Amino acid sequence: MTETGSSNGPLSFPPTALTDGPPSGSPEPAPAEAEPVGLPSVTGHQTSLDGIRALAALGVLLFHVAIETGAALRNGFTGGLLARGEVGVPIFFTLSGLLLYRPWAQSALSGGREPDTQTYLWKRLFRIMPAYWLVVVVALLLWAEEHRTDAWTWTEMLLLLHNYDIDHWWFGLGPRGLGQMWSLSVEVAFYLTLPIMAALLRAYATRGGVTDVGRRARRLLVGLAAVGALSYVYTIFEFHPEYRPWMNLWLPRSWTFFVPGMMLAVIAAWARLEDGLPRRFCHAIASSTGTLWLVAALAYVIASTPVTGARFVGIDGMWTGLFEQVLYTTVAFCLVAPAALQPDRPNVVRSLLGNRVMSYLGRISYGVFLWQFVVLYLWYEFTGQQTWTGDLLLNFVPVAAITVLVAHLTYRYVEEPARRLIRYVNTPRPAAAKDPALDPVP
Repeated sequence: MTETGSSNGPLSFPPTALTDGPPSGSPEPAPAEAEPVGLPSVTGHQTSLDGIRALAALGVLLFHVAIETGAALRNGFTGGLLARGEVGVPIFFTLSGLLLYRPWAQSALSGGREPDTQTYLWKRLFRIMPAYWLVVVVALLLWAEEHRTDAWTWTEMLLLLHNYDIDHWWFGLGPRGLGQMWSLSVEVAFYLTLPIMAALLRAYATRGGVTDVGRRARRLLVGLAAVGALSYVYTIFEFHPEYRPWMNLWLPRSWTFFVPGMMLAVIAAWARLEDGLPRRFCHAIASSTGTLWLVAALAYVIASTPVTGARFVGIDGMWTGLFEQVLYTTVAFCLVAPAALQPDRPNVVRSLLGNRVMSYLGRISYGVFLWQFVVLYLWYEFTGQQTWTGDLLLNFVPVAAITVLVAHLTYRYVEEPARRLIRYVNTPRPAAAKDPALDPVP
């Protein structure tokens, strides 16, 4: 659910980078112009996205505390708003689609070499699993006494397979303290299938020897739109010929949340390669930040009504499931797009979302996600409160503070050391032969 920027260098291709060179006898080309300013970043670390990640993580934490205190289950407008805090998960998925697909989008448009799948998978392993394994061990030792000697339970939880064991766990929620990990299982399924999806999209984009950047980009966007549409077909299939609620926690239903981020990755890379439509689109999105965030807020309010079904009981009908997908996708896209397509220079959005506090909260947000149920349940046991009782604010403040502290320690002593392990397994790839027509401007 978290990701840092790609390690590739910045894209600085001229608009005609994918066209053939000048005809024989034509004059020498003029020196390349400097890269246009005001384009969105496609590599490196974007602090404004850290802020989005922090908001999503704290929103999910608030949602879980609201459920535990019963505040999200009460009648009224406030209860409805709290009950839809789960929208933070689709926001995480959109961020993952954006950040993980960026290098594949760049290579598909520029005609360059695709990212090394082995290195990508090792990075995902070191980024996600060590901290997750720590939380699994703690939760199982604390609350899963009947499962501690069960090798299959340990296998399922350590490998994030519990979403698929519908007889063992209630719709993939797993043991106590690990209920949120269903979404991490979906994330891992996306990680594993992304290289395959990227290869198929690239094959479609370059079919027939297409070298024009615009045509490649449009094909990528069409292909991604088709993948997103399959989510809704999948939801219909989930209810026919009979309702199979466990399918709600499998990857195809969430493609609609990953795809907007992947589309943003394509548009940002396209804008770096070609003037015209993609740059106008990026400028329009960046200039409409307030409007898009207002649309996100309105979509969230609508999702808080009965149109998306009853509260905290899963999906109770095909139409409510479809409405939820549309509204959550709208929230995620409208929230992430302005931050993703902001010009690569200081601006108001970066000041709001990318300041030192928000940026750091974003960096430790994975730990906030992992530890929140463990901290919440330990807090309730310590204070002697019963489930679905207690004041929301008086519980959220200490639970959030403790969760952030534990997340900080996990980030410093587990996540960061684990990420550095990539140097022990990452073998440099040999340099590929270069086509002069595809070389970036120095």
